[in-house]
Amino acid sequence: MKAADVMVRDVVTVAPDATVRDVAKMLLEHRISAVPVVDGDGGLAGIVSEGDLMRRGELGTERHRAWWLSLFMLPETLTEEFIKSLATKVSDVMTRNVFTAEEDTPLADIADLLEEHHVKRVPIIRGGRVVGIVSRANIVQALASLPAKEPAAGADGDLEIRQAILDRIAAAAIGAPWLLNVIVHDGVAELWGVAESESQKRAVVVAAEATAGVKSIQDHMLARPVVGD
Repeated sequence: MKAADVMVRDVVTVAPDATVRDVAKMLLEHRISAVPVVDGDGGLAGIVSEGDLMRRGELGTERHRAWWLSLFMLPETLTEEFIKSLATKVSDVMTRNVFTAEEDTPLADIADLLEEHHVKRVPIIRGGRVVGIVSRANIVQALASLPAKEPAAGADGDLEIRQAILDRIAAAAIGAPWLLNVIVHDGVAELWGVAESESQKRAVVVAAEATAGVKSIQDHMLARPVVGD
């Protein structure tokens, strides 16, 4: 799947010169947690989220630190925090360094961006303009919308399921393949052998559960740590 398959297309945006109160009302009105900031030409200038509005002087939620902690912080950081706590314009509180992607970006790459950079959403850009946005929720929605696994039938189907499970285990480098065995009959996968730990044993079960055509699992494996010489 790609970004275009899951992204929200009707993106609510805000101008850099909008007020902080306006964007706060916008987030509540549209029931969203962030909004891209676009300039007069439609280009992405930044993004403002609920997190950017948490530390506000008028609410008494601005950061208060012991004076000695401030000695260890960069002056620029302290200045930016001061501005964000009192500024009235979106341009002064928005996050400027925004991670973006394109419509044909694989969903796996989007997930990497979200996880590695600890962000909750990624604007999707085409020709420098925002055409969509992908959030963590959109990825979860895509997962929930997947069709159910289609079961294979008959002996040939059982052999295909068995091989698919073994291939999945081998690809993930789960344990020692020569210590594991899988037997499938009428879609029931029986797991035999020795795993090196309980977590490894669970990983084999999960690999089988995630394989199309598996109706149920019978786990006969033992978990025994490998002892060195």
